[in-house]
Amino acid sequence: MMIDVMLAGLVAIMVYMTLIWVASLLMHNAGIVDVFWGPGFVLAGWVYFFLTPQGYAPRKYLILAMVTIWGLRLGWHLARRNFGKAEDYRYANWRASYGKAWWWRSFFQVFILQGLLMWIIATPLLVAQYGSEPTALTLLDGLGVVVWLVGFIFESVGDWQLKHFKADPTNKGKVLRTGLWQYTRHPNYFGDACVWWGHFGVALSVPGGWVVVFAPVLMTFLLMRVSGVTLLERKLKKTRPEYAEYVESTNAFFPGLPRKK
Repeated sequence: MMIDVMLAGLVAIMVYMTLIWVASLLMHNAGIVDVFWGPGFVLAGWVYFFLTPQGYAPRKYLILAMVTIWGLRLGWHLARRNFGKAEDYRYANWRASYGKAWWWRSFFQVFILQGLLMWIIATPLLVAQYGSEPTALTLLDGLGVVVWLVGFIFESVGDWQLKHFKADPTNKGKVLRTGLWQYTRHPNYFGDACVWWGHFGVALSVPGGWVVVFAPVLMTFLLMRVSGVTLLERKLKKTRPEYAEYVESTNAFFPGLPRKK
């Protein structure tokens, strides 16, 4: 039954997050959870792949390739970006606030919470692989791939452009306003959301797949209102003098032509 496979995915994710939590205690850095966020979805995708032998093979391989490419690229990007740096300020603030209790509070507040979110958001990966029909790739599969590809380009190219911008010492304290960043203040977050709507598009091709629409909706909400745009902009407005002008001329999330002052 699908619920059995889904519960197996939950167990795998919780074991995965617990191991990362142990590593964070040894490293005194809860921020490593960010590096393993993307690969966690890869784990879920592969667990569902092996536990759904009745699924339509081409669709299973399709969505497995999509989530694997996305998740490993994101993990590698964050690992390179964060290597050798201090703990992210969010976790550092919590560590200072909770003191000696942080070691166990971090397990629930950071790792278990993110594991539960990962499990919920990964539901389209299960639905797309569980269904045995239709026994052919459909227009919805193709649409899902197109949306995913748009998202992957925005996320990966946006990250690449920002990486090279920050690598130039003369840009310290400045705001990137070229490339994809002239159309949206957060091309990587927009791309991330599109990736998950693309996964949903593939799941939508399976009868009843529409029920997992909550997954991309939740991911988009998190990116726009919780851990993504809102949180980052609160910091940037304090640390980048040019950012107020950037906000006036450029869309926050969805791409659009730059506005004249």
